Amino acid sequence: MKAVIDRIENNIAVVLLGDEEIPVNIPLALLPEGAKEGSFLTVDFKLDPEGEARQRKKISNLLERLSNKKNNSIQ
Repeated sequence: MKAVIDRIENNIAVVLLGDEEIPVNIPLALLPEGAKEGSFLTVDFKLDPEGEARQRKKISNLLERLSNKKNNSIQ
């Protein structure tokens, strides 16, 4: 997907994404070195099934710990 840096305000780049030029605020530190107003970028979003599975497991473990803590405090 194409993107262009429209402007930079307080170290935040306003990036216009795609043909619709949807504005998205991105910290300048996350963009490539040398990025400036008018720079064109290539953006590629990909699904990460393994990362999603790890996050779901982490959340499940946290919920289980909270549930156990709540049940132990009731007794």
